Amino acid sequence: MFRNKTDFTAKFPEIVAALSALRADDAIIDGEIISVDDAGRSSFQLLQAFDTGTERPPLFYYAFDLLQLNGADFTARPLTERRAALAKLLQKEKGLVRFSDAIGHNGPAIFAKARELGLEGLIGKRPDSHYEPGRRSGAWIKLKFHSEQEFVIGGYTDPAGARQAFGALIVGYYDEGGKLMAAGKVGTGFDADLLRSLRARFEKLAAATCPFANIPVRERGKWGQGITPAEMKKCHWLKPKLVCQVKFAEWTRDGRLRQPVFLGLRADKRAADVVRETPV
Repeated sequence: MFRNKTDFTAKFPEIVAALSALRADDAIIDGEIISVDDAGRSSFQLLQAFDTGTERPPLFYYAFDLLQLNGADFTARPLTERRAALAKLLQKEKGLVRFSDAIGHNGPAIFAKARELGLEGLIGKRPDSHYEPGRRSGAWIKLKFHSEQEFVIGGYTDPAGARQAFGALIVGYYDEGGKLMAAGKVGTGFDADLLRSLRARFEKLAAATCPFANIPVRERGKWGQGITPAEMKKCHWLKPKLVCQVKFAEWTRDGRLRQPVFLGLRADKRAADVVRETPV
């Protein structure tokens, strides 16, 4: 079950079986299904390949928090107590379900090592913090090594040259007033199978009008991410339902993405929840 309450039980039967075998009458565990590469690092793109059926990489469920166990609510207990109970529950697990252990308190050294290993980033949590469903709290922070976040797909451009299906995605985020703001075009990070599978999804979400509040613009801008009235004639619009993960170099001064790369779709995120993230 993901954040948007979509049930993926049928999609990951091996993970479900492993969780069902835990020695507990009932348990609610917060964790994440990941795929690992040959070096043992989590890979969002490998998980995307599994999702599209192009590869069958190994999957694991990494558990990092415990909300309920045997009828007892753990959400108001401190993180240290919740994780101690979770570690005890999973102490004999060596298979698909694994305990996501803490990595110490030497922040600078850990950060440097994680960056050296090419990891996405780290999550920092106060040991006395409670579990607050649906709320962003300063007690938990993301520490990323590169710029990356979710975006809403609101359209796409026509393919050019030998490219099939579509040229680039037009992505954006919701501002404080609830308006969908275009952040630019994402034209890399796709293989042929992914292009075709995404285009098939787009057919069911076609829209007659542009969903973005801040396009067209008068000029394309230095990095060519602005969409002018002339370019809009080549765009196809979508109902803003799909969410994707994008890696990029930086935000430009005019609020566009520089060097964006598509990483995959996010089934665990509602489009309405996607906002522009502020780095720590």
